[in-house]
Amino acid sequence: MFELIKCQDVVRIPPGKFSEDLRRVSIEELAKKYEGTLSRELGYVVAVVEAEVSPVGKILPGDGATYNAVTFTLLTYRPEIQEVVEGEVVEIGSFGAFIRIGPMEALLHVSQIIDDYVVYDERQATLMGKETKRKISVGDRVRARITAVSMAKGGASGKVGITMRQPFLGKLEWIKEDLAKLREAEKVKVEKEKVKAKAKAGGEKK
Repeated sequence: MFELIKCQDVVRIPPGKFSEDLRRVSIEELAKKYEGTLSRELGYVVAVVEAEVSPVGKILPGDGATYNAVTFTLLTYRPEIQEVVEGEVVEIGSFGAFIRIGPMEALLHVSQIIDDYVVYDERQATLMGKETKRKISVGDRVRARITAVSMAKGGASGKVGITMRQPFLGKLEWIKEDLAKLREAEKVKVEKEKVKAKAKAGGEKK
């Protein structure tokens, strides 16, 4: 899920930017350091959204820049086990598919797509259930549950595993179809109960 996290650090202000707005420069410099990185503590850092920087900085010998204390807010994405997410299919292969969830890509293994034997069509770039004929392709919107998360210590790498083999998960069109079938089945059940109750009431009158 997306989070806003408040942090503290010391930001380096290059001498060539002394005449510019201190807050804007500090956000730019912090963005270079944090945006696009991944860690267990912060998750995936999407953006630096705010900063409060001290107007007084320190100058180190041999370095013309100033080092200013700064408190800033990061917009991050941290995938969590069991979290239900929606995303777009961005790649299809014999192994399964990659799904874009927020700023990251999650692996949907072929065994986790549907309760069916799944066939890969390389020419059409699709994965289709042999019996159900349900298929996914690049650009489809899907709903899935996160089952595995592995965050790297630093940099921009990490692994997220997801599944669609649970009720009301899968391609959004499948979910709509399943809900429609469920409503229809419930409607039929209610009608049968009404008929049964009416017949019982008629029998009691006799």
